Amino acid sequence: MAITKRQEVRALSSDEQELVSKSHHPEVQHISDEDLRDLVKLVRERRDRARTEASRRRRELRGKAAPKGAAPSHAEEGSQLKLAVLAMAMRRLNSELERRRKMAARLTLVENAHRALELKNESAGTSGTPLNSRQAHEGMRSKPSTRRQNLIRPMELGRLRQAAKVAQAKRDNR
Repeated sequence: MAITKRQEVRALSSDEQELVSKSHHPEVQHISDEDLRDLVKLVRERRDRARTEASRRRRELRGKAAPKGAAPSHAEEGSQLKLAVLAMAMRRLNSELERRRKMAARLTLVENAHRALELKNESAGTSGTPLNSRQAHEGMRSKPSTRRQNLIRPMELGRLRQAAKVAQAKRDNR
């Protein structure tokens, strides 16, 4: 379910609104990596606190826990909405962290591949082995078989063997 900006403003306090607004699309890409990690930590703390509060209110409504204040809670929609807003912000921030991690890994892989190509090109020019040595340059050479080639088709061989078996069986039964 999508949560509108109006619902976010209604569910969150002003400092929580500021944190959640940084998790939305255009702003989250302009945050540095360190600030993003700090933001994730803060939003995670707020989300955990909201989760605890929502579960406490739910238990109060069901009558399983004693009320925390002077009067028991009458509704839990606000705490559930706050939890949902903070969870969505957490999901956005985690996906941004994962996107940045994958991008860094991809860049590292490309740099390593370029470095490996440079090393290969450097070593290719200084090859000390002559071309006519016994090393695999273009693969293995084929070695012709010393076995005679059988000119009779396998199907014909099988037919003859079976005919010989039948003939021998007839002779044995006489």
